Amino acid sequence: MIYEIREYTAVPGRMPALLARFRDHTLRLFEQHGMALEFISLTEVGEDSSNELVYVLRFESYRELQDRWAAFLADPRWRQVKRDSEVDGPLVARIRRRILNSTPFEN
Repeated sequence: MIYEIREYTAVPGRMPALLARFRDHTLRLFEQHGMALEFISLTEVGEDSSNELVYVLRFESYRELQDRWAAFLADPRWRQVKRDSEVDGPLVARIRRRILNSTPFEN
């Protein structure tokens, strides 16, 4: 099992549009592509506390992660949603991505 953490720093003033895109489209597309959302939130305290969306996806393997992201990014519905939501300019200034494994720790 692996987990992908993605942190999106929104373009100043564009967080409402980013949240709408996730709420109205992205989360449904994740589900349709078999991308298991474990957690999603806004950062409350920290470096980008007023402008950061964080979410975690779970995958069985790195291969599954690659395949599911490739299918998602190639999906014409996603491409249209992205294009439509960015008609007034980009929503995301920066994406930070980390992949974690579920290595157990011994006591």
